[in-house]
Amino acid sequence: MDLPVNPPLSPMLAKSVKAIPAPDKVEGGYLYEPKWDGFRCILFRDGDEVELGSRNERPLTRYFPELVEAAKESLPERCVIDGEIVVATGDHLEFERLLERIHPAESRVRKLAEETPARFVGFDLLALGDESFVDRPLAERRAGLESAMSGVVPPIHLSVATLDAAVAEQWFGQFEGAGLDGVVAKPMTSAYEPGARTMLKIKHVRTADCVVAGYRLHKTSKPERPLLGSLLLGLYDADGGLQHVGVSAAFAAARRAELIDELAPLRIAPDQHPWGDWASGAAEGERRPGAVSRWNAGKDLSWEPIDPVLVCEVGYDHMEGTRFRHTAQFKRWRPDRTPESCTYDQLDEPVSYDLAEVLGAR
Repeated sequence: MDLPVNPPLSPMLAKSVKAIPAPDKVEGGYLYEPKWDGFRCILFRDGDEVELGSRNERPLTRYFPELVEAAKESLPERCVIDGEIVVATGDHLEFERLLERIHPAESRVRKLAEETPARFVGFDLLALGDESFVDRPLAERRAGLESAMSGVVPPIHLSVATLDAAVAEQWFGQFEGAGLDGVVAKPMTSAYEPGARTMLKIKHVRTADCVVAGYRLHKTSKPERPLLGSLLLGLYDADGGLQHVGVSAAFAAARRAELIDELAPLRIAPDQHPWGDWASGAAEGERRPGAVSRWNAGKDLSWEPIDPVLVCEVGYDHMEGTRFRHTAQFKRWRPDRTPESCTYDQLDEPVSYDLAEVLGAR
């Protein structure tokens, strides 16, 4: 592969802000785009060679063979495009289906490529032909991207974008119903800076009261000085079952030691816990506490079950199926709430939106 920009390459990143910025907040204004909920990917094509680079610069190519073929059919002969790999089920993005693709068996990957094919959504141009676009302003990169992707067909897509903050506000509310993650704002005069947080991301922020059903030890924990790493959170479903919905972490070092002491009296045997059968394996597509990480098979995901009697309030951005998509932020303990009152009914329901409209709009 011999391109003006070659792998490995770190993508340009975004920092979180609380609101969609007005165009006059930066010289030249902002370009607003949906924040796609998938695997960040820089796609490199040099003739018949295609490589899909991940955010951590590791290749994703073997996991998405259908996108390799699609890139050869739809994209220019020589190009480098920053984007996102997503998987859709019906009219909604499904991050869980995307996680299933990170599998060591090629036969399994091929099977899933047919059953739940992925899509690539391009949103920035880094190179075209023999020219690098990295040092050019976003306005030029976007114009080049629209030209380079003018003839693409699914599963390759050009991300929608707008210069109108009012439209971005509308997207922020509507697109969540299609499984998107928020909105990104990019300065129109900025160059592409690999690894730098020069973009802005705006995500939904909500709170929920959850049952604390267990905890994991921190990676720096030692037998003589145990430290809490994360709290395992649960919500009760309509049938009265306690479902694992995610974790809350990011506690100060001193607080990690205190929490171990506070939770120690609540520890119970696994066979007395609602999730005591997790070791027998999860159902297809289901993530359970203690399951092997798809990203790091050697990562210790063991946990300590506790009597599920405590309730805490956490902040979260959005749901992925029945779970929080990202790590939840601990807010406070809720001694005034009973565990049984912590149900899925308290969660906001996003307005439904047709994913095909997001992918097909121009």
